[in-house]
Formats: sequence, structure tokens, C-alpha cells
Amino acid sequence: MDLQSIKNRFGIIGNSPALNHALNVAVQVSATDLTVLINGESGVGKEVFSQIIHSLSARKHNPFIAVNCGAIPEGTIDSELFGHEKGSFTGAVEARKGYFETVNGGTIFLDEIGEMPLGTQARLLRVLETGEFIRVGSSKVQKTDVRVIAATNKELLEYTQTNKFREDLYYRLNTVPIRVPALRDRKEDIPLLFRKFVVDFAERYKTTPVQLEDDAKNLLISYPFPGNVRELKNIAEQISVLSTNKQVTGRELTGFLPEQSGNRLPVLAHQPATAGSANEFANEREILYKLFFDMKRDVTELKKMFLEVLQHGGASVQMPGNFFNDALMPEHKPMEVAQPVIGATHQAQPVIIGSNGDIHDHVEVEESLNIMDKEKELIIKALKKHKSKRRDAALDLGISERTLYRKLKEYDIEEL
Repeated sequence: MDLQSIKNRFGIIGNSPALNHALNVAVQVSATDLTVLINGESGVGKEVFSQIIHSLSARKHNPFIAVNCGAIPEGTIDSELFGHEKGSFTGAVEARKGYFETVNGGTIFLDEIGEMPLGTQARLLRVLETGEFIRVGSSKVQKTDVRVIAATNKELLEYTQTNKFREDLYYRLNTVPIRVPALRDRKEDIPLLFRKFVVDFAERYKTTPVQLEDDAKNLLISYPFPGNVRELKNIAEQISVLSTNKQVTGRELTGFLPEQSGNRLPVLAHQPATAGSANEFANEREILYKLFFDMKRDVTELKKMFLEVLQHGGASVQMPGNFFNDALMPEHKPMEVAQPVIGATHQAQPVIIGSNGDIHDHVEVEESLNIMDKEKELIIKALKKHKSKRRDAALDLGISERTLYRKLKEYDIEEL
């Protein structure tokens, strides 16, 4: 089957060299049983490539199933993939077959493989190497003949260096790599895709397809499309429904394109923001950065306060918000902070001096600066705020519900 026939069959539009190369690799590897790892950003159409490989393989008449590893809770993914025995865990009222058992002889597409827990990765590695698996709660080894196609929008090789992904599993999956190009890397295909989408929407809504003026077409091509083909399709649908003119100008198109604000999360000054690291600043890392900058602000305030103490030579210094007066001295007596001893070999502790000259024992107010403690504290506050509703708490924290579930287990936080 030639390349154009494959594009027509699976609805693939475009002629960029990078796209054609990825399709050629998919066609060539389909006749084998080799494991394939499909790399590409979210929205580029990685699942279509898995369907192409299965449809052109000798397994095409056997089952095909697509599994999103990031959408299955960590506590149930082993059961989903490998099955379980009755009574193996709470809620297991009967035995159940997993995907590797029901799809025997066919193909399993494991999307977002980078989200798979480490324990499940070890089970998957055994299936790939020996074709054997064990149901949850069982000791009986079973055999299966399943071809595995995996996909990810992460850089798994970097994940192996931080122990987030097994290195041996990575090389086992990466037998044949296929990299699906991002839409911004195949700009010549953007007008073709847009035209296809607006024609489809015009047929659906019984209207005339919109057309782009030259300035609008150039503006569309220059847009980076962080959401890739999926985002282009959404924009095409918006224009088809909301545009008052069938000839869309560049000025009108601007109203449909999201503002290119870039990454709004803080970035360390010595660390350049790259496309490959942008995804690392999502979800729970946003919380950590917030903690970093809050602590940095507090430390800066403390530095200013003690610098003022040194400059005034031990003179009375008004603390921000009358901290010592309100919290440590109920009588609200005037206080001074003793001047640090010059030449001391260790950092001096603050000493409280009353108005009568008496020296009181130093008072230390310590706050944990441990990031994990702060993260646990924020999670507990969010759960209390939303009355233990995980979904609302996760939304407030800016992380996924699955990540919140994992954090609850990691920090041993009980339901509030």
C-alpha cells in the first residue's frame, strides 16, 4: 500500500518530510512484532500511528485496545492490565481478566507510558521479555502473545536519569522509535489541515466554508500551536461558527488565536526555559515554585531587618507588624535587639533586651523550610477547605486528582 493510500484511509493530511518519514517507519515496522515507542507532543495524533501499525500487521483481525496509562489510578492499573483474583483487594468481588489476557493475539497501545507507576513498569517488562504475567492476588503464571505499542509526550530518557522510569524498560520499548512531528515543525501542512476542518464543519452546520485572506493565512502559519492539530481543529470550528464573514482577514483571525503569553510559571534565572523542560513546571511543581519564592521573600525581609540592626549599632528596631511585641511580650514593653558580637566564630542568636536593661533568654521561632513539609501542609489545608473533596482540592492546588491521590499515599495523609 502506497503512502497516499494510507493517508486517505486514516484521514492523515500533510506532505511534510518529517510526517512522511514517520509514516514510512510505521509501515515498515507493521509487518514485524517489534515493540514500538511513539514520541510526540500532546495533540499530534500518536494513536493514529498505532492504528496504522496494527491494521497493516498480521494481527489486524485480532483485538486492538488503547489504554491511557495517565487516566488509570495508580492503585488499579495493575488490575486493569493484568487482571485480579477474587478477594485480592477491597472491592474485588469476583475474578477479572486484564487487558493482556483479553487481547491475547492482538495489540495493546499504551498511551502516556511515562505516567505508569514503577511497580507496574516491572510487570510490563516481564511481559515484554517472557510473555508471562501474574494476576493480582494470584501465584499462577500465565502466558500471553500481545504486541505492545507505547506512546509518550515525555522525554523518557531524561526520566530514567531521575528514576521516574526504568532504564531497562525504556530500551525494551524503544526497539523502533517513531517521532511524530509537532504542527509548528510542519508549517506547510497548516493551510491544508485548516481547509479540511472548515469544510467538514461547514457540512455539519450546513454553512459555506470560510476562507482565509493572505494575511490571515500567514498569521495562522506563524502561530506556534502548542496544542498541535487538536488546537488547530478547535480554532477552525470556532471560526466556522462565530465568524460573521466568510473571507477572514488577519485582524479578525487574531481574535480567535490565544495570546502567546508563553510559560507563566516562574523559571530559575540560571536555567534557560526550553521546550523540553516546559512540561516539568506543571502541576505539583507549580506548588513547589510558589513555596520557593515565598521563602525567598521571607529570607530577604529577614536580611533587611538584621542589616538595619547592624547599621544602627544595636539601636531599637521596629519589627514588621510588631512581631516581638505582640507575640513574645504581652506587656508590650519596648524592646531592643542586641548587636551581634564582632568576630564571633558562629552565628549569634537574637537576644531580647527589655527597657530596664535586663537580658532575657533568647527566643527562637523556627519554621520548617522543608519542601515536603510545606507541600503536605498545603495538601491538608486544601482538603480541609474543600471538606475532603479530592477533585476540588486538586483543582485548587493546580494538580491532577491522580497526583493528589499519589501524594496522599506518599505522605500518609488520612481522609479528613
